[in-house]
Amino acid sequence: MPNQAKLTLLLLALTLLTLAIPHPSQTFASECGVTSVGFVPLNDLGAGTHLGSQGGLYPNGSNELPAAHAEAGLAIANSIQPLNSSGQVDVGNGRIVLLSIGMSNTSQEFQAFMSLAENDPLRAANVAIVNGAQGGKTAENISNPTDDFWPNVDQRLAMDGLTPQQVQIIWMKQVRSNVDPSEQFPTDAQILRDQLQAIVQIAKDRFPNLKIIYLSSRIYAGYASTDLSPEPEAYQSGFGVKWLIEEQINGNPDLNYDPMLGTVNAPWLAWGPYLWADGLTPRSDGLTWLCSDFVDDGTHPSDSGAAKVAGMLQEFFRSEATAVPWYIDLSQLSNKQFLPLVLK
Repeated sequence: MPNQAKLTLLLLALTLLTLAIPHPSQTFASECGVTSVGFVPLNDLGAGTHLGSQGGLYPNGSNELPAAHAEAGLAIANSIQPLNSSGQVDVGNGRIVLLSIGMSNTSQEFQAFMSLAENDPLRAANVAIVNGAQGGKTAENISNPTDDFWPNVDQRLAMDGLTPQQVQIIWMKQVRSNVDPSEQFPTDAQILRDQLQAIVQIAKDRFPNLKIIYLSSRIYAGYASTDLSPEPEAYQSGFGVKWLIEEQINGNPDLNYDPMLGTVNAPWLAWGPYLWADGLTPRSDGLTWLCSDFVDDGTHPSDSGAAKVAGMLQEFFRSEATAVPWYIDLSQLSNKQFLPLVLK
């Protein structure tokens, strides 16, 4: 057979083989055209309203903690010390455990944060970071104290040589899934608020030295092609977080964190980083969510989306007044290279 004919047959065979090999599917979200849903992020909404409910992360449309709650949180943060496996103070060998609680998105985003924190020169060496979030475990699940989510968290702690007695700080990001469309706002957010309350109470019971829970709500879900937590649920979940924290600020005894005021039923609560922005419409701080920040279900973050949340978490723990006392290696405060990062 002439060489040219052999080459032609070889190219044909290679072409057929290539067509037979399955190719990776597109990793971008399938609803990429929904670049905005028209809602105003809570931190930009301020004293304005969404369907009659005031914005802002905290009461009265403010994004700042009320002074008394902030002072209490700072005092609690300054009381955090390394603990041994029995929960006793051990400055030399003890650990301060920062734990994540939530569903699959929380797990992905916190895992990305852990990669940053592992090499963070500002992080105190005695801060141990554990990813307790688990796929498929939404607020409906873990608001049940008998759900296997909780013993799974204990197992993850044990794998790192840690105990529930050493957990002092939690980052929690949680949602409801497959919400009945007939549940109109504010009912949907009120149900989430109540489930979040049950979760923080369970956490306080299981982790007796737990002092602080920082809460976040969902990232943008306008690209979603599933019923797991689409819009407007993703946006409105922020009100569930807001209202829970306001309940504690307003003195709800079921959320009391101060032993001077009675039985302690919860840790001190505050917002962690607020993550929602209206797709490609820039938030006041410039945050946007691109279609490429999601995998093909438009609900779970891609690597770039998880990295975006991880960066916000790292910035939060480096600069939040109630995090700096325990997260930062305070010896670095004398290092001019790091001062702007801590004090910005």
